[in-house]
Amino acid sequence: MATSKTKTAFFCNNCGYESAKWLGKCPACNQWNTFVQEIVHKEEKEADAKAIWQTTESKKSAKIVHINDIDTQEQPRMETPDEEFNRVLGGGIVPGSIVLVAGEPGIGKSTLFLQLGLLMSDKRVLYISGEESGKQVKMRADRLNIRHEDFYLLSETNTQKLFAEIKALQPEILIVDSIQTLESPFIESGAGSVSQIKQTAGELQKFAKETNTPVFLIGHITKDGSIAGPKVLEHMVDTVLQFEGDRHYNYRLLRTQKNRFGSTNELGIYDMHGAGLKPVLNPSEILIGQKDEALGGSAIAACIEGMRPLLLEVQALVTQSVYGTPQRTVSGYDSRRLQLLLAVLEKRGGFMFASKDVFVNIAGGLKIEDPSLDLAVVMALLSSYEDAPVNHKFCFAGEIGLSGEIRAVNRIEQRIMEASKLGFEKFFISKYNASLMLRDLPMEVVRVGKVEDIYRLVF
Repeated sequence: MATSKTKTAFFCNNCGYESAKWLGKCPACNQWNTFVQEIVHKEEKEADAKAIWQTTESKKSAKIVHINDIDTQEQPRMETPDEEFNRVLGGGIVPGSIVLVAGEPGIGKSTLFLQLGLLMSDKRVLYISGEESGKQVKMRADRLNIRHEDFYLLSETNTQKLFAEIKALQPEILIVDSIQTLESPFIESGAGSVSQIKQTAGELQKFAKETNTPVFLIGHITKDGSIAGPKVLEHMVDTVLQFEGDRHYNYRLLRTQKNRFGSTNELGIYDMHGAGLKPVLNPSEILIGQKDEALGGSAIAACIEGMRPLLLEVQALVTQSVYGTPQRTVSGYDSRRLQLLLAVLEKRGGFMFASKDVFVNIAGGLKIEDPSLDLAVVMALLSSYEDAPVNHKFCFAGEIGLSGEIRAVNRIEQRIMEASKLGFEKFFISKYNASLMLRDLPMEVVRVGKVEDIYRLVF
């Protein structure tokens, strides 16, 4: 009779490194005080047993092949009715891929993937809910009001029971909500522990690759915004998506942090409603400010997020400080970048911001990291400083250097075309930008070299 072996191991919360004893510093990721103790249970034969989903074909051993004999023809993707989701994934769902999406509680992760599964009406979809009952999921599906005749629900957390149901149904798309609730019978520690997440994610990864079924994993995040669980989870999956947004706005952003099948700079924008998430195909029209008259402290920036050009409003407020230390408050923009721009304006332009409170906001609740936003931020700051409005038909794209020069940015033609669609009349860019590929420019393009030059032209 086989006896079971029970052992205690220590796991690094950051990277998943396993150790037989507690260590102060992880030798893999060099982080301090990250080891936690967990009970690991492995039975001699069951630990190495083949997964229940495996067929005779999948049990065949792999053979060595020459690299030139490997077929590199791109596998056809599954296109979804959601154009924003297709863009973020790089053109659609890759068969056999495993995708991890993470976000804050209540941001809409479950709604997004329930809606995605219901929209895939030509595929057999299985939605595994480890956090909600079938009735709760059905109530959300009723609000979405999308009919799907081949959509199935399963409320279960034991992986062996899951794979027994999966083998019977043979779904074409699998959605797991969430990976932190699953438990493997081979591990004795509780659900959500480092060892459980590694084991269950590994089992789902094998299932995805051996059956060519795309798997979507919904994950939690920690207080500091990183994905909960060991870092190895992000290495195991093919794609990592971040679902984010401000609770006070309806907009939700789906960002790509890792993608083995496409770009990592893509961005999908959704509008949250009671009936689900509506893709925003032309966000520039929505993000540009809503005001009836020209006011100081506002400028329009043409930035690039992924493959799409995006026009948005930068708002700034500069006031006399009433406290000893001036405030620097930023929303949607890098606060350290703002300090840099203020220093450049003081040194190169002679503007005294040292005694001023400065507030900068990106309208719509977005968070943008494109350096081309610098020029619009500077114009909004100067507009509020001088209390002189910037013409609402002007648009800006340029990076600011430490000597006050306006540096060139990439893909300027796309930015100009996007601005022209929305009726802008004048576009300010760096004079160091290469010659434009557009022959007949749809608007006046003004080239400037330094901050003081554009200040004289605009004000």
